[in-house]
Order: sequence, then C-alpha cells, then structure tokens
Amino acid sequence: MSVERDLVIGIDSSTTATKAIAWDCYGRAVADSRVGIEMMSPRPDWYEQHAEEWWQALCATLRDLSTRLDPRRFAAVCITNQRETFVPVDAAGRPLRNALLWLDARSRAEVQALNERFGRDTLHDLTGKGPSTTQGLSKLVWLQTHEPEVVRRTHKFVEPHAYLVYHLTGRWATSLACADPMGIVDMRAGTWAADLLHALNLDTAQFAEIVPPGMVIGEVTDVAAKQTGLLAGTPVVAGAGDGQCASLGVNVTQPGRAYINLGTAMVSGVYSDRYVANRACRTQCSPVQGGFVLEEVLNAGTFLVSWFVDSFGPDVRDLKLPLSAEEVLEAAASKVPPGALGLMVVPYWKGVMPPYWDAGARGITIGWTGAHRQEHFYRALLEGIAFEHRLGMDGICAATGQPVNEFILLGGGSRSALWCQIFADMTGQPVVRARTAEATNLGAGILAATAAGWYADVRDAANAMTGTAHVFEPDAATHAVYDRLYQEVYRGLFLAVQPYVDRLTALNDAAGDRLV
Repeated sequence: MSVERDLVIGIDSSTTATKAIAWDCYGRAVADSRVGIEMMSPRPDWYEQHAEEWWQALCATLRDLSTRLDPRRFAAVCITNQRETFVPVDAAGRPLRNALLWLDARSRAEVQALNERFGRDTLHDLTGKGPSTTQGLSKLVWLQTHEPEVVRRTHKFVEPHAYLVYHLTGRWATSLACADPMGIVDMRAGTWAADLLHALNLDTAQFAEIVPPGMVIGEVTDVAAKQTGLLAGTPVVAGAGDGQCASLGVNVTQPGRAYINLGTAMVSGVYSDRYVANRACRTQCSPVQGGFVLEEVLNAGTFLVSWFVDSFGPDVRDLKLPLSAEEVLEAAASKVPPGALGLMVVPYWKGVMPPYWDAGARGITIGWTGAHRQEHFYRALLEGIAFEHRLGMDGICAATGQPVNEFILLGGGSRSALWCQIFADMTGQPVVRARTAEATNLGAGILAATAAGWYADVRDAANAMTGTAHVFEPDAATHAVYDRLYQEVYRGLFLAVQPYVDRLTALNDAAGDRLV
C-alpha cells in the first residue's frame, strides 16, 4: 500500500534549541518536536556550544516525529540555522573545539584590524556587511591568532547548516543563503570570496561547497536514517539562515513589506531584487534565488528582556502568583505611559551593526529619577528596541527608495501584545502577527515544499503556506509622542556619546574585563 508524501519537515537549528516541525501544503503544523541546546559563556562576551549537540538534538527531534508520523509521508526536509555561528571540524566531521556563536564578541580587536587592513567600506561592498564581532570573519582571524594549532588541523570551517547536512547526507555542502552571513562571500558572484580568504591565509577548500537555496543538496544516508528515523533517500533541501527563512515564512518576497523577528536578537528586513551595499543595512542572500534581504539587526532582542527578568525581575514565587515574571512586568509596564516617564534606553548591550558598525558600543540609559521602578525600565527596554527598529528601517528605506507600509511580527517576542502595540505606535504603521510564531521554521518548510514539486516556485509556495493573525493599529496620539522622542532625542543620542562609550569599552578591555 502506497503512502502519500504529503508532509515536509522544517528544521530550525537555533541558538537555544532545535525544532523540527512537519508542515502540510497549507502551512499547517501537523506535529512538532523541540530539544534544547546548552549555551556556554566561559568568559564575559564569549559564547560557545558543543556542535555535537546540534546533531544529537536534530536526531532526537526527527526520531520523535518519525515515531508519531509515518516517515514515508515526508517528501523532503530542509534546515534553517542560527547564522554566523561556526565550528572547525576534521575530515570525519568531528569538532576540533567548541563552536563560536554569533553572540560571541571576543574579536573586537580583530574587527578593528580588518577595518584598517582592508577598509570597512571595501569589505562591506564585497560581502554586504561591514566587519563585526557577529560574523565569522573576525572570529576566524581570532582563531588564527590565539589557536593556530586548531586552524592547522581544520579540514572545514562549517556553519550549523553545513555541519548538519554533512551528517545527514555525507556531503560537504551548504546553501549560499547560509554561507553568506559568515561575511566571507562575494555577494555579486555568489561564491566564497577567494581573494579575501587568500589574503587571510585561508582557502576556499577549507569551506563547504556552495549551492543555491532551495535545491536538493543530498539524500539521507543509511547511517543517518538509523539515527534519525527518516527513510534513507529522503531529499535534503538547501535552506537559508534563520533571518532569511523568517522573511520567507511571513511572505516578505516583494518590496513594501518588512518582517520583525523578535528572537534572541531582533532582526528586521525587506526584500530587494537588486544588490545593495550600504552602511544602513547588512545584505544577505534571499531564499528567493537571485534576490536579497536587507536587514537591520540588534543582537539584544529577547536576550535583553530575559537578561533583565533574570537579573532584576520579580520573584513570582514570593508573590505567590500563577504568572511568569515576564507577565507580571508586562502587566505593570502596560500601565506606564509612553516614554516611560522620561526614561530612555539605547539597547546596545552587545555592540551595534547597522548603522554605526561599532563593536565597542554598549547600552545607554538616560533620564533616571526617583520615580522609576522595575516596570518603567522594562517598558523603556521594549521601547528602546522599537526605537532602534525605526532607526534601522529609516536607513534601509532611504537606501532603497522603497517605503514600507506593513510590518509582520514573529518570534517569541511577538507573543507580547504590549510590545506589538509599541512597534505599531513607534512606526505609525499597522503591525500584524504572523499566523505562526514559528515562521522561521515555516520558511524552511516552504523551501522543502517547493523542492518536492508541490508548487511552481518559492513565491507560489509562500503565498499558499503563510498567513497573518491579529493586527495592531497605531494610536495617533502615542505615535506623536514616540515620533518627538525619536526625532529630538533617540536619533542623535548614541552619536553624542559614542566617543566616551568606545573609550570606556577600550579601558575595560585593557583591564581584562574589569575596570581599575
């Protein structure tokens, strides 16, 4: 008896967990599985993971799905992944050290050295991004300086997509839309930037083969089938980085719409048919072949909220309330007027990329008075991230000449009704929730569905498989408050104190992460 191949699996290998979801042709989640992944911080600003856990978590989630659903139904699988993270491996795919995460900021000195050697704008024009501690480029240079023996023994430097594809298929290959966030891809050519790598004493042979997103990159091997529960021969489709897949999962495949992904980082982006290299954004390859995603990114999205809740939030056990600390703070912050009684946050807890490209940037809070409490600072954090979103979008719209008329919110932070409303009031435009909070994973499912032949192309698949939910309309009076705060204070605030912030960071670095 034949079984219809009516499902695809989207796999999101993210910073905190691996999530595998089985999707049908309408973009409905049929079953899902999630396994957490530990993140380690051995020193301030250092963030690492055991890459083996990426594979172990993937196997566990796929085995779970395969026990609940007939694996003969799976037409294809596709991976989206945390971007910029990478691990050096030997010829057998064994990690030679812990993976260095996108959050890791140990390479500030290397960023400065790259800027001086090659020129920030030259690198930005080539790779679509200025050097930053987020990308793999600066951390590759850090490894050469501090762990040369690891570099000498490395067979391949691979991001999570390439690592998992190898273990699934036995092929050292990755998607262009997963490789390019590393900051070492020639964006016009769609290949590794050979001249740049050669200048750094690296070679393209030390990286996985690049293929277009959406193509079948290989098939599940017999060995991987036993470990995952998938059928041997199941097609594995080249995916895209989590930000690009998020754009696909909310159908941002034409100009005029933008997505706001409120995950560990906040990433917002628009689609472009043409390559744009501008300091206002970082440019990534789109899951739509031949297109690009122009992004503004803040490495402190829900990370910043979680940091505040963990460090300074209420102890709900003492309050004896059946609510989370976040719910308690949100309820209190919703009663605070816009502007948080004059408290403002610039949320550069982990440096800043667009538009300033300053690895030494740090968070700023101004306006403290004795009237401020937990809920005021909590609201100021939410507003600060929304102010930064507006700053980024203003720059992108100016660079492209294309206005944005609608914003699609997704990610864990989109569950906060207060935060959604703040974004609507900040932009003065409607903000709509994605139909699923797992839009990143759905983007991988859309690529798998297209490769399986369900749809003529990626845009047709996105039209059929995506949707939106609640609409948050902007309040005119609140928008006027935010607009004045943005124009008169926020937009110029960081530039006014940037030299002092950078000097403070440099002094702290010189003192070994402890000020004297």
